[in-house]
Amino acid sequence: MQKRTKTTTRNLVCCALLAALSVVMARVLCFATPDGVRWSADKFPLFLAGMLFGPVLGGLTGFTADFLGSIIQFGFNPLLCPPAILYGVFGGLMRHFIRKNPNLLRLGISYLLPVVLGSILYQSAMLSYFYFDGTLWAGFLYYLGTRTFQFSIMLVAEVAIIFILLKTRIFTRMGLWNPGKDETK
Repeated sequence: MQKRTKTTTRNLVCCALLAALSVVMARVLCFATPDGVRWSADKFPLFLAGMLFGPVLGGLTGFTADFLGSIIQFGFNPLLCPPAILYGVFGGLMRHFIRKNPNLLRLGISYLLPVVLGSILYQSAMLSYFYFDGTLWAGFLYYLGTRTFQFSIMLVAEVAIIFILLKTRIFTRMGLWNPGKDETK
């Protein structure tokens, strides 16, 4: 039987902080190119929320960050929200895999799933549907190419950030992460 993570005030405040960090990194600390590609390291806080607090709070953190960020910038579109939710959910689903031996390979494999499924495939299809002026297939291939290049670089950077944060043991000192200990009994 799996031990359940308690939803305490501290956990909710940490998730709110991670959502706010994601919004700031996505909307303020980003680099946008003229062809519409936005480079930002805004997804790793969502993955961390899932990794630290489970898939439900991780998914809610992803939704909150995407909702607030899109309201601030251009308006909320629920069809563009699932990739942000996937980062938190996959962080929570893969946390036992990462906790056994938190190394770069395990983090990379865990982080690759939401990147490919959400940010590259799903988001490319939705962006081509909403914003591309040509055919849907041409738009999908265009966004697929640009987003694959962008997120392959950002995947390496964001996995490195998570790995460095785990190596500093900041989450262990805060009582949020116990490396090597699985919560299942």
